[in-house]
Amino acid sequence: MSSQHPLYVGIYTEMAERIRSGAWAEGMRLPSEEKLREEFETSRGPVRQALALLRSEGLVTGGRGAPPRVRKAVPSQPFDTYISFTDWAATLGRAPTSRLIELTRKLADAELARELDLPEDGPVVAVSRMRGFDGIPVMLERSVYTMAVGRWLLDADLETRSIYQTFREHGVFPTRSRNVIDAVAADPLDARWLAVPQGSPLLRVRRTAFDQDGAIIDITDNRYLPERATFIVENTAASGGLIREAFESDD
Repeated sequence: MSSQHPLYVGIYTEMAERIRSGAWAEGMRLPSEEKLREEFETSRGPVRQALALLRSEGLVTGGRGAPPRVRKAVPSQPFDTYISFTDWAATLGRAPTSRLIELTRKLADAELARELDLPEDGPVVAVSRMRGFDGIPVMLERSVYTMAVGRWLLDADLETRSIYQTFREHGVFPTRSRNVIDAVAADPLDARWLAVPQGSPLLRVRRTAFDQDGAIIDITDNRYLPERATFIVENTAASGGLIREAFESDD
């Protein structure tokens, strides 16, 4: 466990890997906090922080007296459970595809600076990628990251590496996002990389992502092929609406 990261980060990473690898099966009750404390030779504080991150990513359920249990993410993924495109693909048994279109360091204009809560002309990192499942285009991603986290992407292989996995390795955990969903017409870049005529209808999700400390990580414009992705709204009187993302298979 690297000494440059908080202790709970290493505990979280180990437990998340056990869940994703299947070593801890879906529905399994996690070891008690006392057993985890003994295994990782730490106090309860880091164990509880690691469990909180697992809950925030939807990898475990429980809380408020209920024992934590393993929960595999499901294809209809709720927006209030933060999950990356790579992890979403894994829940579907699909291989994530990435084609890097642009990776640029630039200065934020007034609008971009306002959205990222940065000074005008502050440095940012812009990334554009085509994302798909098993080589089939699903969406075009346009993201702009604060330099605080974007610097780790400048030398990364973004066609084979998950951006958010890279962030986790540096102790940054995307735990919350604000999403605005609407419909747009495909522009020339969308048309080229999603293999559709210009002007075709696309589903757009404009997202602002926040880390575990509430700081803005990025703003993203994701444009989905409507035959490949849908967004389902569920309403309850107690908790309000939940918006969920589902992959529509061509099979």
